[in-house]
Amino acid sequence: MSRRRCKQQLVKFLQHLHRLLTGTLSTDNEDEEQEGTVVRRRRPEDLERLHSQSRFSKRELQILYRGFKSECPTGIVTEDTFKNIYAQFFPGGDVSKYAHHLFSAFDADQSGLVSFEELVRGLSVLLRGSAEEKLYWTFNLYDLNRDGQITKQEMLEVLRGIYDLMGRNVPPGLKEEAPRLHLETFFQKMDRNQDGVVTAEEFIDTCQKDENILRSMGLFENPV
Repeated sequence: MSRRRCKQQLVKFLQHLHRLLTGTLSTDNEDEEQEGTVVRRRRPEDLERLHSQSRFSKRELQILYRGFKSECPTGIVTEDTFKNIYAQFFPGGDVSKYAHHLFSAFDADQSGLVSFEELVRGLSVLLRGSAEEKLYWTFNLYDLNRDGQITKQEMLEVLRGIYDLMGRNVPPGLKEEAPRLHLETFFQKMDRNQDGVVTAEEFIDTCQKDENILRSMGLFENPV
């Protein structure tokens, strides 16, 4: 199966997900009927188990799985494919940095591949999780080395990725300066014991109390 074809179908899958969540997808959608037989070379975990680990219904999981597997029968997504998909949503920006960090956050076992199961678990939190669950997931996005704390350099890396996404909408002079300014503002508020790192507790507590931080960091926006 060609990468181009796989990318096209994954984009369709993401659009499929949006329609499902906004209530515009019927259970007998014509597009589903046109997908044809799904190749089942690698089935996901038992739906019962995946259902218990997410906030999607069994029917929703079946629909999502059909869209995911229709042209990608191996049931996995590589980082390159993920970046290509993300570029569809930000055609004027450089998606490489942020898409890399986002992919890594979905790649729970850090295998370099994202399975249907990992994607569903991540989307379940981002789209239907509590505010605290979403914040914890986002903390892990910024905690690049997964050591349970965020350094200034880690946060700066992700913030730069966010500004790169904006592309031509950000004046050239601000592309380097703005992320650093935001970084200093965030750390002053989050690093409460001033030890140079931000823990999950500090991150979540600060974000819950400051809507400006939530807005500035782009939190809770649908990443896909």
